[in-house]
This record gives sequence, C-alpha cells and structure tokens, in this order.
Amino acid sequence: MTLVADLRARSHADLLAKLPAHAERVGWDAARIRAHQQAGLRTLLAHAHEHSPWHRARIAAAGVDPATATLADLPRLPVMRKPEMMAHYDEVVTDPRLTRAAVEDHLQQVAAAGGPLRFLAGDHVVLASGGSSGVRGVFAWRWDALTDLALGCLRRSLLAARALGPPPGGFPYALVAAPSAVHATRAMAELFSGTLIDVHAASATWPLARIVAAVEAARPLALTAYPSVLVRLAEERRAGRLDAAPLAVTGSSEAFPPEARAAVAEAFGVAPANVYGTTEGLGGSALPGEDPIDLATDMTIVELVDAAGRPVPPGVAADRALITNLANLAQPLVRYELTDRMLAHPPAPDHGYLRVSVEGRADEVLAYGAVTVEPIVLRAALARFPGVAEYQVRQTARGADVDAVPAGPCDEGSVGDEVAAALAAAGVDAPRVRVRLVEAIARDPATGKARRIVPRP
Repeated sequence: MTLVADLRARSHADLLAKLPAHAERVGWDAARIRAHQQAGLRTLLAHAHEHSPWHRARIAAAGVDPATATLADLPRLPVMRKPEMMAHYDEVVTDPRLTRAAVEDHLQQVAAAGGPLRFLAGDHVVLASGGSSGVRGVFAWRWDALTDLALGCLRRSLLAARALGPPPGGFPYALVAAPSAVHATRAMAELFSGTLIDVHAASATWPLARIVAAVEAARPLALTAYPSVLVRLAEERRAGRLDAAPLAVTGSSEAFPPEARAAVAEAFGVAPANVYGTTEGLGGSALPGEDPIDLATDMTIVELVDAAGRPVPPGVAADRALITNLANLAQPLVRYELTDRMLAHPPAPDHGYLRVSVEGRADEVLAYGAVTVEPIVLRAALARFPGVAEYQVRQTARGADVDAVPAGPCDEGSVGDEVAAALAAAGVDAPRVRVRLVEAIARDPATGKARRIVPRP
C-alpha cells in the first residue's frame, strides 16, 4: 500500500471514530464549549511553548503560564499576523522538518504534478491561502488534525449521510472547487472520499461547459461548489443545459449572499446550505435556507474585534476575527488575525456555538479619500440585475470598472448607472463607472477562487 493510500485509510477510520463524539458536541451549551476551549488552550500553549521558539518568547513576554492559562488570559497574548508568521515560519512550527523551504518545495511539487494529494515528512498535508491581499500563507497540518478541520466544517452533513446508510464507497457527491490539493477543499475531498461520500471533483477554473459535463457525469445526490459557480450552474439548469437533480446543494469558501442563495434554490428546487472554512482552521456551517453560520468554536476560539483590536459590542460588525486553533499543533495559531468581517447573531436556543454572518473581507472595503464604501453597497447594486451571473469590481481613482458575465439580457449602461448611483449615495463625488461584458472572470490558478471586489493598492 502506498503512503497516500495508507494515510487515506487511516484518515477514513479516524473520521468515523471521531464522528460519534462530534454528534454529541453539536448540542453543547456555552458552558460546555468554554470548558473544552480552556482545556484545549492549555494543551496548545504548552505544546507551542515547548516546541516553538517564536511562540515561547511571546508567551513568556505576556507572563502567561500554559499550565494554568484560562480564557481570560488569552487577550494578554499579542495578535499574530500572516506576514510575521511567514517571516518567522521555521520558528513558528513545532516540527523541525516543516521548514519554510520544505513546505514551499512541497507545494511546488504538488502543483507540478497536477495537484494531487501528497504528504510532507510522511504525515503532514500542506495547504496554501490564495494571498489575494498580497501575502500568501502556508499551513501545515498533521493528517489526524485535518480530520478535526473536516468535522468542524462538515459534521452535520456527515452525520446526515451516516444516518441515511451510505452505499459502499459513499453517496455520489460532486465538488466544484480548487484545481489543486494545495487548497483545503480539494485536499479534504481527496483525503476523505470513500468514507460516507464518493467525491467527484471538478475545477472551478475549467470552462463552464466542462464543469457542467463533470457534474452531470457524477449524477450526484449532493453538490458543493463555490457560490459564484453555483449561480452559473443554476442558470445552466434553468436553461435546460444541466441535467442534475441533487437532493442537497451547498455553497463553500466564498460569500453566499441572499440573492445568490435564492437563485440557486429556485433552479435546483432545494434550499442551499452554506459551509464556511478557512485554511487556518476555522470552520462552520449554516443549515439549508438559514443565514447564520454556526462556527465550530469547540475547536477554534474566536474573538471578534474592531480595526484597533478591541472587542465589538453586540450588533456591531467586526473588522477582524482573531482565532486560536486548538486542533493544529504542528503550526500553532494563537490569536491569528483573519480579515473576514463577521456580525454575531443572538445565541441559538439549542446550542452555545458562536453564530455569525460573514459580511466579506476587510481588504474589500474601498476608500475614496475620506469616504469608505462597504462591499455590500456594490453587491446590492449588482444584485438588482438578474442578467448578471458573475462580476468583478475594480476600484479606480474616481469610481470603478466592472466586468460582468451575462446570464441573459444585460445592458451595460443600466448596470453602470446603478453602480454609480450606489457609489454616489455612499458619498463618492461624481463617480465614474465603466462596465464590460466578458465570458468569464479570471480565477486564481491554485484555489479556483475569483476576487469579486478589488480595491486600488
């Protein structure tokens, strides 16, 4: 048996062994989650203190004792940001085999081989973030920690699949996401396919006709894709060019605004679910038809803060999320800054997990001098046009350039007028907007994602 096959088999067994415990966790109340977080925090800090010189210095400078640390001690530790993590990578990781040079070389080998799953140092998977904000991040996970990441994102779906009694090899499942296993969606699909689900993966970078053919060939009972792709597939199904009728549809890894969810629900006849997951280790999901995402805070502590790092009051959208990942001991992330902008919802009556809407990213906010324009301003304007299937907005000095993929009749002038009016209403003086109809929006070759809103440098 090859190394990959052996670790896949062990990963399947690990996922099935952990699933019953995660079934119990789904209903944990806030007190039970906090107790679990505190125990996990002590384990994480003790491991980081012993094996990571970089973390050891930070923990000591903060005067925190890993053996007695409480959740109240966490804000005493400094914020961890991607640029400094990458600059000190060899001192951050806790396994000396996981050097910056080794992980970068490994990622290049994966890409050169066409993107299949490979392991570094015998038992680690290396994942990369897209670096859309200008800094690329790499994250090494031991294979068994990756099981926890998968369960944080997918435990509800996997529990449902187990309850239905999957056929040998699992339920047919179509995934349209990253072209390479350097991204978490593709890596986990390759690692866990064959347990409860039989994954048929397609790349979001393929031409639409090829994606449609791949989804049809899978005959999936479940379909997961980037929301921007789901909108295109919904249009193909409405037009009679996609013959697939999945019983479950899920958006993943991108913002899934209400208008997109409505279009997908109308086309497929089923309310879509929404899965949130980051390469850094924060995951969660929203039930079909619901907006709030229940974050897996049993495995990742989340602090919602403003741009200055202060906790935000209830009802105020956070500029940042600081996460402390309790699962990944190979590359400890302690108060690591995510630029995802989240709004907390009231607690659910049946569990104590943090519930949020992901409002976009801090690096999508446009600044015109003293005037700032939130991404929702542009998304709301473009949502008025059913003939726009996909778009990219690039900020200019006086307004924006918009590339739009038409899904039907689409008048560039009307789209431009609506976007200009939205910018003017937000305070931009005499905005100028140009609209261009295109066949496709360029996607990141590694992740398959497309940036929707691109500020000026």
